[in-house]
Amino acid sequence: MISSDLSRTAATAAALAAVTGLDVTHDAGLRETYAGVWQGLTNAEIQERYGEEYRLWRLGEPVRRGGGELNTEVADRAVPVVLDAVKSLPEGGTLVVVSHGGTIRMAIGRLLGLDPYHWEALAGLSNCCWSVLGEGARGWRLQEHNAGTLPEPVLGDDT
Repeated sequence: MISSDLSRTAATAAALAAVTGLDVTHDAGLRETYAGVWQGLTNAEIQERYGEEYRLWRLGEPVRRGGGELNTEVADRAVPVVLDAVKSLPEGGTLVVVSHGGTIRMAIGRLLGLDPYHWEALAGLSNCCWSVLGEGARGWRLQEHNAGTLPEPVLGDDT
């Protein structure tokens, strides 16, 4: 299991590790988007102080929110962390990634090969929900998104 090193995700990863017995590795590459001067402000405060920048961001323009990171920069730092961890998995292994909703959305968008403008089509994850990706013949596939229950195995007549 890999996790952002920020406190909320580290606590979630620790609770999951206690239940699963998995070891946790923390990586700053999985942190949430750095939003510069927007950090710590409410949505209303951001709109009041940085209205035009906020409007452009909501329209999908590549905006450095509050002077912080672009969405593509978040994907640039998060995706290599995930791919490196995948390389170390045993055959048929599962990687658990504990991160933040925006970072997860951007990483999934990049892994699926979506144009960054369309990453917003992937809803942000609710707290303690997850997405499931798998490798297909032509790359990554989104099998489940913003799920709140464990996926059930598909049982056939031969099982």
